[in-house]
Order: sequence, then structure tokens, then C-alpha cells
Amino acid sequence: MVTGALVLALGVSAAEHSDRSVVKGSKAYELDSCVEPTPVMRKLHPTFIKHQRDITVHQGIRGAKHSLSGCVDCHAAKDAQGKYMPVNAPGQFCESCHEYAGVEIPCFSCHATTPTGRSGE
Repeated sequence: MVTGALVLALGVSAAEHSDRSVVKGSKAYELDSCVEPTPVMRKLHPTFIKHQRDITVHQGIRGAKHSLSGCVDCHAAKDAQGKYMPVNAPGQFCESCHEYAGVEIPCFSCHATTPTGRSGE
């Protein structure tokens, strides 16, 4: 059932999905594209993260093109006080799409939800 929901979410047109694609106040909001074209990221981001995880854990390579910390650094938005909001907070980048698709975000039980200031992780 989760797979069906994800496929359904990925099948939404860019216009319908744009309010969940990028959060105003994030670095990504100012950019024309991600590390891959938007349709590719929408479809394959779990694969990119999984492969990057394997490269990091097994080979010790951090800071590559599809790193989770790179996603957080770019997609975390700031609040009115200038503080980063967690990407998995209600209405934020990761949470909004995952909520729409009905899938959980287990990444952030271990990983930071806001930029840490340490690059390459």
C-alpha cells in the first residue's frame, strides 16, 4: 500500500506538487534545480540516499553528490527569527511530501534535521 501511495504521489504534476517541492526560506527555494533534475529527484531520491548510505558506511566516503546532509543543508528553511526549522517538522520539505505519500521518514531518528555547520557528512 505504501508503494502505491508513493507512486501516486510521484505521478502528481509539477504544478500540483510545487507547494511541497521546496519550502520558502530555504537555499533550495532560490535555486533553479537540485543535484539532479526535479522529476529525477522526486522519483529516485530514496535510491540515491540508500546508495550514498552504503558508500558512506562501507567505504567511509562522505559529502558526495547525494548526501543526506547536503539535502538538509539546502532544504532546511529558516523561521522568522532566522533559526533553522527541522526538515521533518510539519509543513517542511521532507515531512510535507512524506505525509502526502503516506510514508515514514526513518532517517531522522539518527540524522540531523537541521544544518549542523559541518560539511561533508
